[in-house]
Amino acid sequence: MASRGAISFARFMELALYCPQHGYYERKGDTVGQRGDFYTSVSVGPLFGELLAFQFAGWLEEAEGRGQGANIVEAGAHDGRLAGDILGWLKGNRPGLFARLEYVIIEPSARRREWQQETLAGFAGKVRWIDSVPDGPQFNGIIFSNELLDAFPVHCFAWDAREKRWFERGVTRDGDKFAWAKLPDSTCGLATPGLEAVLPDGFVVETCPAAEAWWKQAASSLAVGRLLAIDYGLTAEELFRPERCKGTLRAYHHHRASDDLLANAGEQDLTAHVNFSAIRAAGESAGLVTEDFLTQPQFLTRILGEAVKEKLFASLDAKRVRQFQTLTHPEHLGRAFRVLVQSR
Repeated sequence: MASRGAISFARFMELALYCPQHGYYERKGDTVGQRGDFYTSVSVGPLFGELLAFQFAGWLEEAEGRGQGANIVEAGAHDGRLAGDILGWLKGNRPGLFARLEYVIIEPSARRREWQQETLAGFAGKVRWIDSVPDGPQFNGIIFSNELLDAFPVHCFAWDAREKRWFERGVTRDGDKFAWAKLPDSTCGLATPGLEAVLPDGFVVETCPAAEAWWKQAASSLAVGRLLAIDYGLTAEELFRPERCKGTLRAYHHHRASDDLLANAGEQDLTAHVNFSAIRAAGESAGLVTEDFLTQPQFLTRILGEAVKEKLFASLDAKRVRQFQTLTHPEHLGRAFRVLVQSR
C-alpha cells in the first residue's frame, strides 16, 4: 500500500470486512451475540423474525388478492437464522401461504451461503440463492434487509474550514500500522448550503454511494410489492448535528465501540449509520413510493398490536416479553434502528 499511495477508506473497509481470506464477515466465529462483538435483533431471539413474518404475511396475502405472486427476498442473511425464524412462523401459522411462497436469499459470498444452507436445511426446496440483485423487475412481494446497508463500505470526508472544502480521508501504511491520509483531488458531492460558515474544522461525514446504488437496483428488481430496510440510520439533517462532529463510523470488538477504525483489520466490525435521506431518494428515483419511515419500536409495536387483534402473540411468555423489551427499549436496540418501507 505504501508503494502505491493511500487508498480510500471505502476500499479499506471493503477489504477489512469482505476479503475472502481475512474479512471480518467471512469468519463464522462468535461475532454476534453474548460471546461476540455486538448484538443484533436476530440474536435477541426468534420474536423479531416472527413479528416480521406476521407483517410479511399480511402484505403478501394482500398482494395475492390482486393476483400477484409471493416472493420474500432477503439480502444480507448472514447465517440464515432470521430466514429460519420467518419461514418457521409462516409454516406453522400460514401453511397455505408457506406452500406458495418462494424465499430468495441474495448472497455473493460462497462461504456465507454454506452457513445459510446449513441453518436452513429443514427448508430445503423452499429457499433459492442468487449472487446479486437481478436486472429488471423480477420479484412480486417483499425485498428486505436487516442491518445490511450499514455494512456497505463508506467514503469518509472531513471539512477543511480554512479552505472551505471537503477532503477525503484515505488510509496508508505507517510502518507496521495503518494511518489516515488526505487524498488529493477528492470530492464528496455533499450539498451543505448555509453550513460552510459554521462547520468546525475537521467535521467528519460519511457517504455511501454503494448502498444507494444497491437500493436503486433492488427497487428496479421489484415488479410489485415492498422494499424494506431495518438499520442504524439518520436523516441527512441529523448527520450534521454538532454532536456528530466525528462522524458515525465505529468499530466494534467484544461489545465495545471504538473510534480506532484502522486497528485490528479483519478482527473487528466496522459500521456507519445509514443516510436514510439518500436511500429514500434512491428508491423514489426508481419509481417507488415511500410508505413509512419510523423507528424500530414504532414499527414492531404496530405489528404486535395488529397481531394481538388477530389473537396471535396474545399471551407472550416471559421470555418473549424480554425479547420485545430488548428490541424496542431506547437503552437497548430501540434507540438507533430505523425502518424504511417503500412500495410499487
